[in-house]
Order: sequence, then C-alpha cells, then structure tokens
Amino acid sequence: MNMNIPNSLTMLRILLIPVYVGLLNYEHFDYALATLFVAGLTDALDGTIARVANQRTRLGEVLDPLADKLMLTTGFITLSVMHLVPLWLTILVVSRDLMLMLGAAVAHFTNTQVDISPTVLGKGTTLIQLATLVAIVFFASRRLDLTTLDPLLYLMGGVTLLSGLHYLSRGYWHITSGPA
Repeated sequence: MNMNIPNSLTMLRILLIPVYVGLLNYEHFDYALATLFVAGLTDALDGTIARVANQRTRLGEVLDPLADKLMLTTGFITLSVMHLVPLWLTILVVSRDLMLMLGAAVAHFTNTQVDISPTVLGKGTTLIQLATLVAIVFFASRRLDLTTLDPLLYLMGGVTLLSGLHYLSRGYWHITSGPA
C-alpha cells in the first residue's frame, strides 16, 4: 500500500467522518461545519499534491471518490435522522451512490471494461450535494428557517436523479454495445 501525502490526506478525510457525525449528533453545528471545511481542504490538497508532485496511485484513485461518497452519504443520513433533511432526499443520495458502487463492483468482478471516470454531471452533483450539506449545517448552526432551503433541496434532488440516470444509461450502453 502506497501511503504518500495525498493518500494520507484522503485517509484523514475518512477519519474525520465519525468526528463530523458525532458533532452533528450533539448539535455542535459550528464545529461540524469546521470539520466539513477541513475535510474539503484535505480533498483539494490531496488532488493538487497528487498532480503537482506526480504522486497519483491506484489506491488514491479508489480512496478519493470513496471518501467523498462516505462523507456525503453519512452526512445526509445523519441529517435525515435528525429531521433536518427530508428522508426522500437521503434515499435518493444513498441509492445513487449504491448504484454507482454496485456497478463498479460488478464490472470489476466480471472483468468487464467500463469507464468509471466521473462525468461533468457527476462532479457537479457532488459539488451541489456538498453545498447543500454546508448550507443545512450553517442554517442549523444559526437556527435559521430550514424551509428556505427547499428550492436548493429540490434542485439537488433533481441533479442527483439526473446524474444517477446518466451513469445508469452510460453503463447500459457500454454493456449492450459490446466491444467495438
């Protein structure tokens, strides 16, 4: 296992997840928000260092998106349990991520060559999901009316659904078209 600086930063981000969840659970929203920003900083740093210092590894290619998915998924689940996020939205986020992971696992175990690289829509979905988490935690920390975020929740839900359908159709077309 190659634990260079970028991979170490990604591991730190994964280790911050239970800290973030615990802070949310005890309603220490300001600290949870700070933890989320530290996680975001490690995400930016690991990718930058990996590119600039030519320290890209296969482990990093797997761990980095996994860390993002774990942070987002656990964040939405926790906020849903706390009744700060509607359950339908959490189900949508979790379902999309499970579908992506299941598709990647099936491709791996069946030795099927599929393009699992993130799309612009997929990266945009991650960005809007993260922005939504930040907004909800910020509003909760300031005791602001969370219903004012409803348009953002619906936008995020729509983008998440669209992204999931896009990845699903991309995988379907790859499998049905066969080798060129």
